[in-house]
Amino acid sequence: MIPILDLKAQYAAIEQEIDAAIKEVLLSTQFILGPAVRDLEQRVAAYCGCKYGVGVASGTDALRLTLMALGIDPGDEVITTPFTFIATANTISHCGARPVFVDIDPRTYNIDPTAIEAVITERTKAIVVVHLYGQPADMDPIMELAETRGLYVIEDAAQAIGARYPSTGSGRRKGRRVASMGHAGCLSFYPTKNLGGYGDGGMVVTNDAAVAEEIDILRRQGGKNKYHAEVLGFNSRLDSLQAAILGVKLKYLDDWNKARRRVAQGYNELLASLPVTTPYESPDAYHVYHQYAIRAPQRDALAAYLKERGIGTMIYYPTPLHLQTLYASLDYSETSLPESETASREVLSLPMYPELTEVQQQEVARAIREFYGG
Repeated sequence: MIPILDLKAQYAAIEQEIDAAIKEVLLSTQFILGPAVRDLEQRVAAYCGCKYGVGVASGTDALRLTLMALGIDPGDEVITTPFTFIATANTISHCGARPVFVDIDPRTYNIDPTAIEAVITERTKAIVVVHLYGQPADMDPIMELAETRGLYVIEDAAQAIGARYPSTGSGRRKGRRVASMGHAGCLSFYPTKNLGGYGDGGMVVTNDAAVAEEIDILRRQGGKNKYHAEVLGFNSRLDSLQAAILGVKLKYLDDWNKARRRVAQGYNELLASLPVTTPYESPDAYHVYHQYAIRAPQRDALAAYLKERGIGTMIYYPTPLHLQTLYASLDYSETSLPESETASREVLSLPMYPELTEVQQQEVARAIREFYGG
């Protein structure tokens, strides 16, 4: 069996450190917003290139509280991609705003910057940019357009912590890590992420002190003081046990991301002669390969064939958001966003984790070659 992800292998390598960090929190009895949380907030913010970090209960809450902190209200419109996890759009809807979907770049699967301006209206207030599969979206033109039109930009970096924008060129954001280029960046610490906890968790990073303070208030039921609420808020706090676990893992994140890139290069070489399209990597960008997603003819049949041989795969995402029942009222046709629709029929994620061996990769490639009659 070659799983799509093997978290046991990761834990085995750092077991003593993880167990010691958990025990320290248990002995301290400071389980909510304790020292481990404050330490992680500072370290993750600095890692991303931001001044402030606010730990919250999930990546979804990171998005929702950021939208609220930026004043996204009922009747507003927020532009985003339909080729993403549904939380990206749901958090917009929870604010009473309307998600407006634009198509993706077929190479990167990220939002197409050239498609954004055409859907901006007087009600548009923000753009949510998703750095999908670990690849940085094309932020320079998006930020320039947002600055011209007075729009907020929120980075959904749930899959991309550690990824960097291209290090060459003349853009103001060259070489910067994702989550540091927009008005705020949203991170997920769901267990499967490149930096994942042993439960839910998330964080907002930003260089705007007012945004950080507002999110801090919102996560504490809407008040700075325990028994005095200023706004309608939530109970959305990153707990100390998860923060302690993540604090250990953060030390290894760069090494794990490098290992993911080595695995991706290995796949690229093994699959080069096969009728699949391997992931595109923007020149001079730093892709952290949360997923290694190929485009595959007969995708569903290939996935079934690999499953029979004990090889795990996953389809992210089989139905674009604009075609889901929840958003049927937005009246998108089945051919309105063709690149997203085509990707949803062709993309397949192969096993990807830092501990994946060359032998395992060769077995995956051998099975794919057999499927296509090679």
